Amino acid sequence: MKILVLRFSSIGDIVLTTPVVRCLHEQSGAEVHFLCKKPFASLFEGNPHLHRCWTFEKDVNEVIKDLRKEKFDFIADLHHNLRSLRVKLALRRPSASFNKRNWEKWLLVNLHINRMPDEHIVQRYMATVKQLGVRYDGRGLDFFIRPENEVSPQDLPPHPFVAVVIGAAHATKRLTDPQITELCTSLKLPIVLLGGKEDAARGASIAEQAGPHVSNFCGKLNLQQSASVIKQAATVCTHDTGLMHMAAALNKNMVSVWGNTVPAFGMTPFYPEVSDAKHTLMEVKNLSCRPCSKIGYNVCPKGHFRCMVDQKNEDLLHAISDQTHRQK
Repeated sequence: MKILVLRFSSIGDIVLTTPVVRCLHEQSGAEVHFLCKKPFASLFEGNPHLHRCWTFEKDVNEVIKDLRKEKFDFIADLHHNLRSLRVKLALRRPSASFNKRNWEKWLLVNLHINRMPDEHIVQRYMATVKQLGVRYDGRGLDFFIRPENEVSPQDLPPHPFVAVVIGAAHATKRLTDPQITELCTSLKLPIVLLGGKEDAARGASIAEQAGPHVSNFCGKLNLQQSASVIKQAATVCTHDTGLMHMAAALNKNMVSVWGNTVPAFGMTPFYPEVSDAKHTLMEVKNLSCRPCSKIGYNVCPKGHFRCMVDQKNEDLLHAISDQTHRQK
């Protein structure tokens, strides 16, 4: 059997699909293919459960002709939008799409009525392959790091160090730079700042202000190298973003900091059913304006940004110190 899995973006969403890929391969013996945007292909490097990762730059039509030649037996649509519908219509193969719970999300964001079921998005992803006799195996997420992308311990601060992820796609999912600077200044442990190229200048400024115990790696690493740093860290402090899910895939102790988004969306760190990793979720509860979006904004629509500015530095410090102590 040959199966195509669709999830075009982004980092976290694709990492969260890895149980589907693994369970399909191991339980059905299927040859599993994956289609995503080109920048995210490295998330599957070294994955032994995937036969091939197909990519496109801007339009799925770039690969439709070649995908037709594969004659897939089944398509698991884990994106479920107009572009994934175009792929399914073009290939004309049996398929199933995951339930995005858009109506329930709309109610939660716009009316603050919570009708979201108590289920993780991984469970919704897995439901698309249930008809094939494939079930979730309890082993969490996968992330494989190729040897050439392993960051040498000699290039990192002495252990134990803390990886602090300063980035997120939207500003309302991030602590403010003064908050991150205060946190790093107060934390008396070596710190590595992680983020993309868009975070490089912010990271340099935070590291300069916080002190010599802070190393700015933002924009200097590819995704697999960032995962290698996370794997070697004692604790990871991160926003609700892609590297949060990579840290969960690597079974790391973690402090996740949530702003305008909420755990009820079903995107919290997803660990194996049997895991010794510890996770502390930090959020400002009982805000009538939260969640204001299922994704995020560049600025707080209310202007006060209480979901982040009310996060207390001493609480974050205690959570990080507690998680780091567990690793010593």
